[in-house]
This record gives sequence, C-alpha cells and structure tokens, in this order.
Amino acid sequence: VQLQASGGGLVQAGGSLRLSCAASGRTFSIYAMGWFRQAPGKEREFVAGISWGDGGTYYSDSVKGRFTISGNNAKNTFYLQMNSLLPEDTAVYYCAARRQSRVAVSISSYDYWGQGTQVTVSS
Repeated sequence: VQLQASGGGLVQAGGSLRLSCAASGRTFSIYAMGWFRQAPGKEREFVAGISWGDGGTYYSDSVKGRFTISGNNAKNTFYLQMNSLLPEDTAVYYCAARRQSRVAVSISSYDYWGQGTQVTVSS
C-alpha cells in the first residue's frame, strides 16, 4: 500500500485547510486510517483516525471540534478538514493506515505511512 498526502500550505490563524491522502495498491487490506503530525523539535503525535468498518472517528483533544476526518466508500482517499487553525497546529502532517479495524493512537500501530505535507499557520 502506498499513501500520498497533499493539501498542506500556509494559512493565517483562523483559516482552514483540507488535507487529502490517496491510497493505492492493496487497499483492501486497510481497515483504519489516521492522521499524525510532527512539529519541529517535538515527537510525532496522533491527530485523528477513522475506522472503515463502522465509520467511527477519534480525535485528539487538541483538535476536537476543529478538525474532521472523513473518507470515501472505496477507501481510496481520506481527508482531514482543518478549521479554526491555530499557530500551534503548525507541523508536518502524515497520513497512515493499518490492517486492523480499530483506530489506534500509537505510531507503531500503523502499517503504512505517507510522506507528509507541511502545514504552517501564521499568527
């Protein structure tokens, strides 16, 4: 499975961006997908996840109410809609996928990773 993230950019605080992650290859083996981010000098952290089995979503407390994760039925592309962006949301955002249906928050739980897309929020 290959994952290609896109949609990052520079936005002012309060603005919005939508990230996309396109999956290719053996996508039938994917059962849950997630977004992570890594700010300079910090560890990579979980942002949001979605389970294809029941459509359940899960968010970190820092983005809950501002970000929305979604995906299409064919499981080829999923998205992260980011609203009310804050300077502290600045990071490289990575999409990831796993072969189990439950959303997981740990990096080691994911089997496939995209290359990352930069999001910069100016104050």
